[in-house]
Amino acid sequence: MNPKMFLTWGGWVLVLVAILGAIGVIGPTADQSLFGESWYFDAAENWAHLIIGLVGLAAAMWTDAGMQRTLTWIVGIVALIIGLWGWFLSGDAPNFYGANLENPLDNILHLVVGIWALWAVMGKEE
Repeated sequence: MNPKMFLTWGGWVLVLVAILGAIGVIGPTADQSLFGESWYFDAAENWAHLIIGLVGLAAAMWTDAGMQRTLTWIVGIVALIIGLWGWFLSGDAPNFYGANLENPLDNILHLVVGIWALWAVMGKEE
């Protein structure tokens, strides 16, 4: 795994999650999610996932290895911060710039993505 692969795979996963969240498979409300209150992606999260996914795909295709590495570092650090910060947020209302991040599964997902990104940064460049 290297930054280009992370941006490609991560980009496609985020675009897919955004689409599934928007069409009622895993959001945009708990009632519409297959997972119910346990895990759903609201509209703010869907937009964030779509934009970040498209940026990741574009970066994988059109930037050099140095920029891919930098972007992957940024994604890793930001995902870890969001994953850790989520443990300290509370309430059912949107609590992170319009997104709901109070769910432990959200926090675990962001921590896993952060670790995955930082692991990819250590991979061999193409």
